[in-house]
Amino acid sequence: MGEKTAGNAIAAAAEAAGPGWRRAGVAAGIAGAAIGVVAAGAAAGVAIERLTVGRDVRRKARLALDAAGPYGELRGTPGRATADDGTQLYYEVDEVASEGGESPRRRRLFGRRKPAPVTVVFCHGYCLNQDSWHFQRAALHGVVRTVHWDQRSHGRSARGMAQADGNPVTIDRLGRDLKTVLDAAAPEGPVVLVGHSMGGMTVMALAAHYPEYIRERVAAVALVGTSAGKLGEVNYGLPVAGVNAVRRFLPGVLKALGSQVDLVERGRRATADLFAGLIKRYSFSSRDIDPAVARFAERMIESTPIDVVAEFYPAFQEHDKSEALAAFTDLPVLVLAGTEDLVTPSTHSEAIAELLPDAELVLVPDAGHLVMLEHPETVTDRLADLLARAGTGAARQAVRAP
Repeated sequence: MGEKTAGNAIAAAAEAAGPGWRRAGVAAGIAGAAIGVVAAGAAAGVAIERLTVGRDVRRKARLALDAAGPYGELRGTPGRATADDGTQLYYEVDEVASEGGESPRRRRLFGRRKPAPVTVVFCHGYCLNQDSWHFQRAALHGVVRTVHWDQRSHGRSARGMAQADGNPVTIDRLGRDLKTVLDAAAPEGPVVLVGHSMGGMTVMALAAHYPEYIRERVAAVALVGTSAGKLGEVNYGLPVAGVNAVRRFLPGVLKALGSQVDLVERGRRATADLFAGLIKRYSFSSRDIDPAVARFAERMIESTPIDVVAEFYPAFQEHDKSEALAAFTDLPVLVLAGTEDLVTPSTHSEAIAELLPDAELVLVPDAGHLVMLEHPETVTDRLADLLARAGTGAARQAVRAP
């Protein structure tokens, strides 16, 4: 039943797109077949599960996981910043607690070292939200001042005003959004920028457009599971024929599906089991991932409307910020990725490290794209090391500050 609903959604989207899409029915079919290659492994697991577990039981299990997992419940002082096109961007600030300097958590993170007096700004990835940094936020809570924000059209931020007017999303636009949030949430003092996937690209775009801000305000940078460009060459673990079909037809399919939001969203809900398998495959590598964590990631991704998915996808094919990395040359930089990342492969992090030879490159074994959720201790420990190293940079920025 679920698969028929998804198929009807694709057919209706193609019909709504007009005669051109009806003539392209064969092309859409090829794209569907290519996407089916991605789904095959997950679908097999789902089919086996259905032989032994009823849909009601699976639904109750998901509800139980939602109730059991405390993930995504951390909240800070809310704020809103207005982007240059009028979009309202939501952020939260976690201040340093009065006892933060002597807390057991601070000692576990930093030992005898002193964390830099900075504001750490976390930027999340595509189809996620600020809660994707749950473990790192919990570890740093009250110890270091942190800012967590939702990219436009994600989480609690408003839908992009420019996109409502028909303008495409670009990574450059996201870089300007980040500058808006920084001006509102961290108007003074040194900052450390942490970006995962699309968030890392956002940090690079900030450097491309505001290199003086990097020189004057940024004490350190962490780029997690991200890429400086050439994403059009990623094969997502597909055979050559499958990935070529996806690259050719997926943008058009997404655009057509984005015009039939209500119908497609019903299809997504009906095929929740299948997409849960896909999300797990492309988010994690470990076999023993906590089911509540996997469900947490699934909820974040499910909450991103299909038209937002369609709006953002083309931006990644055009993304190229290799030259912007030069702005980070004199800063402490952490480049971290999972060795089994199928979305932004670790080779892309290695390419970044080659352009920043003084950066610390960390490749986490048995880790997928959501490495900060899959191996939170490793990511948190490396961030703590970065903050300790950022002390020198923070002192330098303080001297430069008016």
